[in-house]
Amino acid sequence: MEAVSAFGTYDSTRIDKRRAFPDSLTEFKVGDVILAKITPCFENGKGAYIERLDTEKGIGSTEFHVFRVDRSLVEPRFLYYLVRNEEFQSYAETFMIGTVGQKRLSTAFVANSCFPLPSIPEQTRIAAFLDAKTAEIDAAIAKQQRLIELLQEQKAILINRAVTRGLDPGARLRESGVAWIGEIPAHWEVKRSKWLFTPRKERARSDDIQLSATQAYGVISQQEYMDREGRRVTQITEHLDKRAHVEIDDFVISMRSFEGGLERAWASGCIRSSYVVLEPSPQVNVDFFTYLFKSQAYIEALRRTANFIRDGQDLNFNNFTLVDLPVIPYEEQQAIADYLRQATDDLARGVALIQREIELLSEYRSILISDAVTGKIKV
Repeated sequence: MEAVSAFGTYDSTRIDKRRAFPDSLTEFKVGDVILAKITPCFENGKGAYIERLDTEKGIGSTEFHVFRVDRSLVEPRFLYYLVRNEEFQSYAETFMIGTVGQKRLSTAFVANSCFPLPSIPEQTRIAAFLDAKTAEIDAAIAKQQRLIELLQEQKAILINRAVTRGLDPGARLRESGVAWIGEIPAHWEVKRSKWLFTPRKERARSDDIQLSATQAYGVISQQEYMDREGRRVTQITEHLDKRAHVEIDDFVISMRSFEGGLERAWASGCIRSSYVVLEPSPQVNVDFFTYLFKSQAYIEALRRTANFIRDGQDLNFNNFTLVDLPVIPYEEQQAIADYLRQATDDLARGVALIQREIELLSEYRSILISDAVTGKIKV
């Protein structure tokens, strides 16, 4: 005889299918299980088993369901894995209510959910098995994530050194007189940044497309940004002529530049008038300055001009002019840029391989949880 549920087919001689828990709560105590109710946190499996607290009880966000189980029916750690099960999550997603991007799992749905439940001793064994196995997997994932951090640190060091010292380790050095640069090769110079870049004052042209300044992709069209991110952004339809015109290979100072440096323009079009558009001089190799403006040393120097953070103002051209820049022979700039492109591409491939390993470990973790709580593997 079989009992069918959202989790597949089970042997009803082993499984008791009954209501698992009462209405969700807003407070939580030790032994409770919490689960995010809103997208995308629910789909990402945000939740926890409350193993210990410093106080008698805690107060949860209104965007979490809190489950307090009948312990004669359910081992709470088993329930934690049960609601983290991808099959349950996929099933529950079909009952989420609300608009796209703001969907929620209703209290009515979780309060009336029924689960196929093995005996309490079996639930306890499954939970203990998953505690041990997922801890091993999480430790392996943490090691891989640390490797990515080390590669990212290596990339930052590589870029900082190349844009301030060049590629010749035996070059004679001299003090630059600029704190963020330090020592430079003797044949390099340092100039005020306003001698290398000038603000572009042109307003948007009638045929300009709308651009987005992003830390991830640089300055690209809004359409390309939406395609890459898989989501819509608000597009302005009025007063487009007030926006700033941008040419390919300009640099843009955005409101987030104190966090991630200046953005290179990969497309021409128009952008918010509050942003500063920088036109490079003939001395500037755009490839080289793409790396320099994203170096941690430069970002820190730019940040130190930032009383604008406290005042709530955007970065402006004056902030930019306070950070002096190295002046390097054009061909040497290109050589440094070519070297960094190859080196960072190699590091990026290493990161991609590690990220794939993390994905596989995460997939294995999900499959293991699903198979254990649904009886597909014997524990």
